Amino acid sequence: MHAIRPANDGDIAPAATLFRAVRLACLPYLPDLHTPEEDLAYFRDHVFGTCEVWIAGNTEGFVAFRAGWVDHLYVRPDCQRSGIGATLLARAMTTYSPLRLWTFQKNIGAIEFYSARGFREIERGDGRCNEEREPDILFGWFRA
Repeated sequence: MHAIRPANDGDIAPAATLFRAVRLACLPYLPDLHTPEEDLAYFRDHVFGTCEVWIAGNTEGFVAFRAGWVDHLYVRPDCQRSGIGATLLARAMTTYSPLRLWTFQKNIGAIEFYSARGFREIERGDGRCNEEREPDILFGWFRA
């Protein structure tokens, strides 16, 4: 199990930086719609303002969740498949049930990751409802 902790205001910039880095490295099919400054404002004003955020280690990963939803789960590319994502997701799953989340249909690694943890596909979208205009999948989970 990896050490995780609740985020604080000092984690806003590192989380925004990790978000951008993971998307560029692991999701190259997504358009780069925002500047780093816009990402920082989004994390400061929205993510940290509306979600419970947990950080793994020295920002090797983070999860942002709220009642019923996992909004973000990102792990540094060189730390993926090490259990960090599972530990972060488990924090959300022990806090709330049910949970829903969206992932992109092309993100096979995420689909496998969530499916292995009991999330099931609810519906597929054609991209019209997300900013990236990329087909996505809504997943759901509930504690049995």
